[in-house]
Amino acid sequence: MAAVRQWDGFSTIEGDVRAMVDDPRWPGLPAQAKAQAVAARMLVTADGGRWLFGTHARWYRQDPVDGRWHLSAPPLDQALRSSAHVVRHTSPLAADLVPLGPDFSYEEGSTQGFIGPDVPTDIVEKIRVLVLSRRARHEDFPLTTEPLSRLFAGDVASTVAAVWGTLMWTAYAPAFDGNEVLLSMFGEFLGRALPGDEFVRWVSRVSLLDLAGLYAERIRAGEPKAGLRLAAVMANTADAVLADDRFRPRAAALLAMLQPALRRRDLDHAAAHQGDEAVRQAWLDRCPPLLTRAVVGETSPGEYFRHSMYDLVQALGYIAKRRHDPRVTAAALLAADLAALSPKSAAKVYPWLDPEMRHVVHTVLADPRHTLREQWPDDGELPPSLHPPDIGSAAALLGTAYATGLAWCDLAGVESPASGFATAAATARRLTHHLIFANESGLNQ
Repeated sequence: MAAVRQWDGFSTIEGDVRAMVDDPRWPGLPAQAKAQAVAARMLVTADGGRWLFGTHARWYRQDPVDGRWHLSAPPLDQALRSSAHVVRHTSPLAADLVPLGPDFSYEEGSTQGFIGPDVPTDIVEKIRVLVLSRRARHEDFPLTTEPLSRLFAGDVASTVAAVWGTLMWTAYAPAFDGNEVLLSMFGEFLGRALPGDEFVRWVSRVSLLDLAGLYAERIRAGEPKAGLRLAAVMANTADAVLADDRFRPRAAALLAMLQPALRRRDLDHAAAHQGDEAVRQAWLDRCPPLLTRAVVGETSPGEYFRHSMYDLVQALGYIAKRRHDPRVTAAALLAADLAALSPKSAAKVYPWLDPEMRHVVHTVLADPRHTLREQWPDDGELPPSLHPPDIGSAAALLGTAYATGLAWCDLAGVESPASGFATAAATARRLTHHLIFANESGLNQ
């Protein structure tokens, strides 16, 4: 007798919505018809939670107080998933919840940091060639735009900064092994040491405005060929890292934004004379719908924070088998990072969390004896209950924890710590002092 499969409302509805959006007729449907089709597939769980599978092929949870929908990773508890049943949502859905179609075709990259899995040697060599071949006279390519000008030595040309900036913009989470060759090749150009130590380097993210500024400065200076060369350097760098999934989504987006300007050389000249922000916006306007998720950090810091928290919950999926709720644990770890760096920033973060996670963060921060503080890093170490089972899982926890930290710092206007966030730093320590060592030594992890 065949085994009876247990009902899983989340898997069922996700599959149903994906099939519906993949239908060739979907793009041509009226907006109201699309909204009604998604609303007809709302789930309610035993705890009263209301869930929708919507835009970006991700789940959303409704705030019962104000009715807003929050991007929120779904529960992994099988009892909760099997309790989910479909109800029709009668209120009009906001347009930004309804899948357009291309957003469901977005290929998610890797959320791993750059400790554990090394950057492939062939990519490193491509970047090395780019750095060496793009050396230029500082007089022809002056580096005057901050923050890149503060990072590099005074005589370094902006062509080198363009390679670096592209790498740090396209990386999902720029937390690197302290001995990563991709970083060490820039050593002779840096004007100061990168934050971190010999085990991990906590690199600051470069913004699209920083890249646009390098390009626009040369155009305004009456050197359009130099500006075009800088755009080509960025495009070549993005192309070189496409094969590494930790870079791929943003690298593909940057290529899509730059290629029209490389084909039509004066395309961005009017924008450049209006200012760096005008160039940045012109690039974002050229980002195809398929890749808008890759640039959400540029278009909405709050939404980017939500996506990062979603990724963090997914990275913690391994603890579900240990009878911990990844959603609750992710909120507790966010509270740990806030408490260590800037507790007051919680007020800027709360509006972007779903009601359950908001409550967890608030109560854990407010109560020094809260039991969830047992999941906080202690003396730089992850608690045993959160130890990742392997290097890949640890690298994903590192990447998502660091990306989430950078996201809420950006949201709250706080400078990221030179020593890393509490959760990311403890994960890096677990990787470098235990998992990688055990793997290289052939020991039981």
